[in-house]
Amino acid sequence: MSPPVFNFVDVKEKFTAAARQALSGKTCKHLITVFSQISGNETEKKTTLDQALRGVLGDQIIEQKTSCDDYLSLIYLSIDAVTEGICSATIPFVLLGDVLDCLPLDLCDKIFSFVEKNVSTWKSSSFYTAGKNYLLRMCNDLLRRLSKSQNTVFCGRIQLFLARLFPLSEKSGLNLQSQFNLDNITVFNKNEQESTLGQKQTDEKEDTMEVEEGEMGEDDAPAPCSIPIDYNLYRKFWTLQDYFRNPVQCYDKFSWMTFLKFSDETLAVFKSFKLDDMQASKRKMEDLRASDGGHVYFAKFLTSEKLMDLQLSDSNFRRHILLQYLILFQYLKGQVKFKSSSCVLNDDQSAWIEETTKLVYQLLRETPPEGEKFATMVEHILNTEENWNSWKNEGCPSFVKERTSDDKPKRPTRKRQAPEDFLGKGPEPKIFMGNDELTRLWNLNQDNMEACKSESREFMPSLDEFFAEAIEQADPVNMVEEEYKVVRNPNYGWRALRLLSRRSPHFFQPTNQKFKSLADYLDTMVCKLAKELPKDIPSEEIKTGEEDDDDNGDNLLKDSNDSPSIQSKTVTNHQMDDIAAKLGSQWKTLASHLEMKAAEMREIETDSEDVDVQAKLLLVAWQEREGSQATVENLATALSAAGFSQLAERLGEA
Repeated sequence: MSPPVFNFVDVKEKFTAAARQALSGKTCKHLITVFSQISGNETEKKTTLDQALRGVLGDQIIEQKTSCDDYLSLIYLSIDAVTEGICSATIPFVLLGDVLDCLPLDLCDKIFSFVEKNVSTWKSSSFYTAGKNYLLRMCNDLLRRLSKSQNTVFCGRIQLFLARLFPLSEKSGLNLQSQFNLDNITVFNKNEQESTLGQKQTDEKEDTMEVEEGEMGEDDAPAPCSIPIDYNLYRKFWTLQDYFRNPVQCYDKFSWMTFLKFSDETLAVFKSFKLDDMQASKRKMEDLRASDGGHVYFAKFLTSEKLMDLQLSDSNFRRHILLQYLILFQYLKGQVKFKSSSCVLNDDQSAWIEETTKLVYQLLRETPPEGEKFATMVEHILNTEENWNSWKNEGCPSFVKERTSDDKPKRPTRKRQAPEDFLGKGPEPKIFMGNDELTRLWNLNQDNMEACKSESREFMPSLDEFFAEAIEQADPVNMVEEEYKVVRNPNYGWRALRLLSRRSPHFFQPTNQKFKSLADYLDTMVCKLAKELPKDIPSEEIKTGEEDDDDNGDNLLKDSNDSPSIQSKTVTNHQMDDIAAKLGSQWKTLASHLEMKAAEMREIETDSEDVDVQAKLLLVAWQEREGSQATVENLATALSAAGFSQLAERLGEA
């Protein structure tokens, strides 16, 4: 006999009735019983139960339940069903998405509180893999419905939830290419003919002239001084928002001059018109009355001309603008991986930024209330951002490190001498210290200060003893790979710096050379020390470049004539920019010769639609994978094999 045909409609009705009964009894046992009694394979029954649960939720939404408890009870039931293995692992997230799509925002707030409380459930092995994309899509859909100005706290809760749910290395939240939100445009009046500022000032002047000096009463007091605002100040002030929105403009010469002029005038206004504590306290109280519960509310910038004098007199508004300056300066000065090679500040620009940064911090300290505390907090936050920027430049490596037995640093086994070995047994005890061991140690020598100066207590190694292994590894004849050299060991580098500061005069010699890492600096010091050490240490094979540059220490260790210098040259960021611009849409041809996988190529295409950026991402991914082997020679070989012989020759000449 053939097996009975699975009747989807009948089974769905049974599951729907069982789900309603399980909701009323607040237990999943009846649903499990019905599931086990129905004949059919597991996949068919799970799919049917999924549809039944969605149908029950749809009925609840149509009934317009005013309480969230009914919706949450069904979601709890689906979680238990997933745990028991009778429905798909994605169904709780599908139900949550349906609820948040259909309910008003005030009820969505309560539903999302449930999502926040159960973040540990979503991160468990049963739900995370199946539901992380659903949760991300659900949160993004909810953010599109919310207003960033009116629902600021709710938007922040969603962002914090995503930060708790996903690991730090999740690419969807890293902005790897350091792109800016260019859609954030500040709209203001750019037509001077339609401006009301000039008319307003004229009316105020006429009103002032109507009042004679003798007409002022004894109790009358002069009006508080206000900031003189005209249309030019208004236009220049709000034009600066375009530079904060897209900082890359500051690297253009003409745009920089405009930014410089407008910033000087704006900061001069802040500097000349300072807020006192009374004004700040008054405005703070007004903000507290206007907001519920003491929360200061800030919408998207209101650019009405009538509000500008009030905005410039508001301490929170001033802090907002000044903080934008500090963020902009940090980007302009910082090292960002995907910055173009042309995005470099000249000396005048760097000097102006340094001077203006000090002025901005001074203005923050002078802005009440608690200006000093606020400025210190801002400085600390921006310093922390530098660490995140460095982490992103390194390709966002995982924070989880698995250490093996081979990775553990080996400590020196040298054993120190006991005091009695070099001081002798000492005289008979003359001074009693209250303890037999202390008394013995104190009386080992007549003069304890002289005992401390004994040469036998010198445990610091000599330069030739400590750097012998490094010099031997630096010799190209020994063919020691870079990653296995002792100078690459952070523990060795730390001890080497301490020893050099004590024993080597080269440590304090000034130099104009900039080293990318501690290992590069130690390579240079090993090169210098090799010429000064005794001849029995193999140093004569090491080449140090031209003799004229030895005293300045500006040349790194060179390879011998047996190994071409091109092998040790790694590809620079400027070279990758040049090659990426020349490759363009042909980058896929090179990708196959760089042994890039199809999944990696698809990820590059997903990250950006610009073919030049895709080519740059290809070279960056290859460089991160190869590490020290990402040399000019290897890249030139791949270019030649891919048919780009001219690019390979140009790269070799560079």
